Amino acid sequence: MIKAVIGPNGAGKTTLFNMIAGYFPPSGGQVFFQDTLITGMKPYQVAGQGILRTFQNLKLSSHLSVLDNVLLGRHRVGKAEFLSGMLALKRSRKEEKEAEEAVLPILEWLNIIDQKDTELGNLSFGNQRAVELARALASDPPMLLLDEPAAGLNMHETEDLAQRLQTIKEQGRTILLVEHDMSLVMDISDEIVVLNFGQKIAEGEPKDIQKNEEVIRIYLGDDDA
Repeated sequence: MIKAVIGPNGAGKTTLFNMIAGYFPPSGGQVFFQDTLITGMKPYQVAGQGILRTFQNLKLSSHLSVLDNVLLGRHRVGKAEFLSGMLALKRSRKEEKEAEEAVLPILEWLNIIDQKDTELGNLSFGNQRAVELARALASDPPMLLLDEPAAGLNMHETEDLAQRLQTIKEQGRTILLVEHDMSLVMDISDEIVVLNFGQKIAEGEPKDIQKNEEVIRIYLGDDDA
């Protein structure tokens, strides 16, 4: 399933993501994932449960290669020695090889395999976005939190992103998406949640959200949104 969260600036979209991912505690209520209570878990513990997040502002290492950036995403399924190995400590060559074999098909699918040894800072912004998505997928998570994945992309790159997200959904993963590109949201979402000042004002299929008078008044009908 692809579920989008939309709303004007300050509606609480990023705060919602931060609560799910363990960056902020909720002021009330609890967060469950696959029948497991994750409220109070630290971000790395939430990631260990299978929820991986991307950010509007890229959280990547510009001086590492594409491959090394993506390999850092394997920590959920790798042993502690592997992440230590990425920091120049002793690591298992067997585990390193297995990790590379696992992520190379992802790089190929995202059309960045030819740049796997290139420093991230030398890539176009669109390809850096692809690297961030690859890193999130590297640990084979059942759920992705994508924070404005189309921000900064041109029309062609956005179309590619839409196709990729549909493929990810078809693989059986759940995507929770925050995005301001309404064409993308309406095209790929199965359901949409609309927030305003921290309150849910609507939830439903895209066709229902498009006809919701309160949503139109607060968000969709605002040319400055």
